[in-house]
Amino acid sequence: VPVLQTNNGPGLTGLMTIAAHLVRQARKEQLLGSTAEEKAVVQQWLEYRVTRVNGGSSKEDTRTILKDLNVHLEDKVYLAGNIFTLADILMYYGLHHIMVDLTVQEKEKYLNVSRWFNHIQHYPGVRQHLSDVVFIKNRLYTNAH
Repeated sequence: VPVLQTNNGPGLTGLMTIAAHLVRQARKEQLLGSTAEEKAVVQQWLEYRVTRVNGGSSKEDTRTILKDLNVHLEDKVYLAGNIFTLADILMYYGLHHIMVDLTVQEKEKYLNVSRWFNHIQHYPGVRQHLSDVVFIKNRLYTNAH
């Protein structure tokens, strides 16, 4: 469990608590959502990250996580809709090790997750030290005009 020791007061414990604190310290509150609904959705995905992504270790858990995300991202650019939030950043870091190991076919099967992940990894300042996950884009052309 991560712990952040601050200069003033007791240390903070837990990934989401620390991340939310650092977002506020950096005065980037928009990363936590702007409206009450966005804030709730961000919180929902942060909880999902801790309970499901961090807790999931089996192949079946991984498939369920990818399926859940794929359905959710079908009509969204980001996890909270149309705004980039802390949920996108922390979910990206939680999924990186999974996405690196997916085959081309699996990446195509979870197309919405792949699209979202590729977008997030190219968001300025997000990827940091992590390797770039390659997504091959094949276009099929027919001779019909």
